[in-house]
Amino acid sequence: MTMTPLRPNLPTRSRTRRGRWLIVALVLLVAGALTIKLLRSTPRSPANPAPTPSVPANAGVVIELQAQDHTELRRRTLQRSLPVSGTLRAVHSALVKARVSGELQELTLREGDTVQAGQVIARIDPAEYTARLRQARLQADAAKAQLDINQRQYDNNAALVQQGFISSTALDASLAQLNAARASYQAALAAADVAQKSADDTVLRAPMGGQIAQRLVQPGERVSIDARIVEIVDLSRMEIEAAISAADSVSVRVGQQARLLVEGVAEPLPARVARINPSTQTGSRSVLIYLQLNPKDAGKASLRQGLFAQGALATETVQAVAAPLSAVRQDKPQPYLQVLDNGQVRHVGVNLGLRGREPGPAGREDEEEWVAVQALDGSPLEGRRVLQGVFGALREGTVVREAGATPMPTPQLTPGR
Repeated sequence: MTMTPLRPNLPTRSRTRRGRWLIVALVLLVAGALTIKLLRSTPRSPANPAPTPSVPANAGVVIELQAQDHTELRRRTLQRSLPVSGTLRAVHSALVKARVSGELQELTLREGDTVQAGQVIARIDPAEYTARLRQARLQADAAKAQLDINQRQYDNNAALVQQGFISSTALDASLAQLNAARASYQAALAAADVAQKSADDTVLRAPMGGQIAQRLVQPGERVSIDARIVEIVDLSRMEIEAAISAADSVSVRVGQQARLLVEGVAEPLPARVARINPSTQTGSRSVLIYLQLNPKDAGKASLRQGLFAQGALATETVQAVAAPLSAVRQDKPQPYLQVLDNGQVRHVGVNLGLRGREPGPAGREDEEEWVAVQALDGSPLEGRRVLQGVFGALREGTVVREAGATPMPTPQLTPGR
């Protein structure tokens, strides 16, 4: 019997692992070949390729500006103003009152009539006071006659005393009677003066020149002492009485200037602080100040007592680089301005100073409210242009151009080769 040599049997798991490694090697070989082929077919880039320009997200947005859309920052004179209001009234006015009682006569003046100082306004029936005056004068004449008698008697007694016919005691008694008669005569004269004064008071005269503002009684009425007859106002000098807070009154001084708008008058009128009340008002704790108008302006504007006036009192003046208050943006933690720089918008943070208005020609104030500004980084702001408040918040770097100017080229991305 022929014997066949035995061969060792490999395990099945070893043969499976070897097959897997062959498949992985084949895949890697194919991938390497494809990579080499791709590299050979792609042209090489230059050693130093040109960088692609970075374009902001809003590079394609161009804002066209009109002339009124921006303003140039410059040094201005700013005034801090205090609002004031009140009613116009005449500096000089008078109420003519009756000094004696009686029936009113000859009152012909009415509201709006012009009177001169010392002019007769009305009369009170003088019959009673004329009679009293005559009575007082007659009593004074009687006292004068009695004084003359006592004077002659004293003179006679003095002569008799010198001759020794009567004693000095009788002369002293005669002297006492003479002094009493003299006192009675002086009292009678004083009574006649009082009666004369009452008779004179029946004639009512204007204490000042001006116009009749009110006629409070009618002719024929019986008036009592201190009854109001007419009111006279002098419109050549006018003022307003304005109430301000105690805190604001600290910065108010006599002589400071104000601009007032009076109802019915188109142009603002200048005024100045003439007086300041030294005491606060009970309850409101406000302080009254008195602003006097220029007499020439009061006459030209035909002002009337009682018209309402309001305006601004300049309490502080500074000179500084100023921007419109509406142009200052507050949507960041620090206020900033939108400055136009080389055709783009830049945000420049600023510190704010005095707020106020700029005096215009003839003392008029500009309608625009300004605020003093200073750049946080210390860069000069004078001469730079800022966007007005009509614009919202623009992103920094936004491209802008003037209306009618040549459009600026918009940056384009350079495609790679």
